[in-house]
Amino acid sequence: MTAVKDRIAPATTPQGEARVASEAGVASGARVASEARVASEARVASGARVAPRAAGAPGEGSGYRFGGAGARVGVYALVACLSMVSAVVAVVAGQFGPDPYLDPLNVTISEYAVSDRGGVTEVAMAVMGLGSLALLGGLRAAGAPVRGIPERLLLVWSAALVVAAVVPTTPIGHDLTLTAQIHRYVSVAAFVSLPAAAALMVPRLAADAAWKPVARVMEWLALAGGFGLLAITYVALPGGGVMIGLVERLLLAAEVASLLVLAGWLARLAWARGVGKAVNFPTYHRFIAS
Repeated sequence: MTAVKDRIAPATTPQGEARVASEAGVASGARVASEARVASEARVASGARVAPRAAGAPGEGSGYRFGGAGARVGVYALVACLSMVSAVVAVVAGQFGPDPYLDPLNVTISEYAVSDRGGVTEVAMAVMGLGSLALLGGLRAAGAPVRGIPERLLLVWSAALVVAAVVPTTPIGHDLTLTAQIHRYVSVAAFVSLPAAAALMVPRLAADAAWKPVARVMEWLALAGGFGLLAITYVALPGGGVMIGLVERLLLAAEVASLLVLAGWLARLAWARGVGKAVNFPTYHRFIAS
């Protein structure tokens, strides 16, 4: 009996009680650490689920902030696309209407417009200007990175086209009148403003998740517009106007193409993917850039 008590006694001694308390503390600490690890893993998993949307989808601060204005942006984009396409078709059709002896390689579009008795070319220029205004409104409503100088240059392009359509130049072989000089100056403003706007937009588009797929395309079109400006400056001044019609048409083709790229991508953002969804169209981007 005494031996049994002696064996039980150590468990009730202060040293035994301390050992039991130590073991209980270790178990409690392990349980707390396990709970903390589980909570940390849960937070990491939650962040991993949120991260793809933040990285891949254009969200707050990315320029893709349609909100409740998605339908309005879509209407802007649709009006811009239809206006520009119809204007291009009208200008191309107007090249065949005037005097058949006019050489499109050496006669500018404005000179063709004077010879066009139906006024198709003037109407096309005005429609292009109004369509460009619609595009600018859509870009602003969508939060595209065009604020500041680029949007002002787009506004200059749009207004210059409308003024050039309303104020025609003089026919070939006639002296320049006041209206013809106004037409010339606003035409120069239009030619210069759009390539400059495209060049300024390229780094902004590249830094924006929603517009990055078209940044490289806009870069090439801006370069084409810049080379076109150099070419038409040389042809108009020391070149004596040789092949000025061809150079002008190539320059306008690059400028209108940049507008159509912006309008088409704006329409895609507003309608194809829906408001707030991720936009990822690398195949289109690689194809156009190549």
